[in-house]
Amino acid sequence: MTTDHASLTNTLLYLDGVEVAFDGYRALRGLSLIVAPGEMLAIIGPNGAGKTTMMDVITGKTRPDKGDVLFEGKIDLTKRDEADIAQLGIGRKFQKPTVFENQTVEENILLALKGGRGVMANLFWRVTPAIAAKVDQVLEKIRLSSLRYRLAGSLSHGQKQWLEIGMLLAQDPKLLLVDEPAAGMTDAETAQTAILLREIAKDHSVVVVEHDMGFVRDLDVRVTCLHEGAVLAEGTLDQVSANERVIEVYLGR
Repeated sequence: MTTDHASLTNTLLYLDGVEVAFDGYRALRGLSLIVAPGEMLAIIGPNGAGKTTMMDVITGKTRPDKGDVLFEGKIDLTKRDEADIAQLGIGRKFQKPTVFENQTVEENILLALKGGRGVMANLFWRVTPAIAAKVDQVLEKIRLSSLRYRLAGSLSHGQKQWLEIGMLLAQDPKLLLVDEPAAGMTDAETAQTAILLREIAKDHSVVVVEHDMGFVRDLDVRVTCLHEGAVLAEGTLDQVSANERVIEVYLGR
């Protein structure tokens, strides 16, 4: 992938020629992709295609052996650690929800807002009207306003997924990385999650890794199929689904 400097400044996330090997196994083999500001991108592909490793590289969990990983056209993510990258505005939601089960829904959002502040700031931290309004806004967006005083541990699987997305939103990231949000959800929750992510994508960039093709179709976004650590095909879901190699290595299985 070759990109001139002018177009690079118009990217939010830019990966070019990224390679990662673990004990001789090449997890990423020259992966290149771009996410534009305000774009939602769906990533599909078989197990072992490199999807998780790609997210590990973006969030600083894994250092690539080669390649460029740039945020906002100029910040070299390969030189930053995980905490730095989170502070830059990259939030990640793992497949299994990690919420504070013994806290209420509202308290989970407050804890997410409070996180990332200095020790002194936390000592004197209190819920201001602005913070209360932010919590209300997030709870409304994730459809949990009516459950704000419910313990997070008592939520359904889908509701826990929404709460974790809300905890990310509370930190107002520029880019959300969301791993298989539809896994384990009911059909109704899956449909609601697609609507929720489309709403979030109106003012955030979002990368969604997903296996559920019906869910990907509901997202109605650009799709990238990975295979063996590189991009196999890109385009609309219909274009990617019609690709003979994609059918052979992924959809035909």
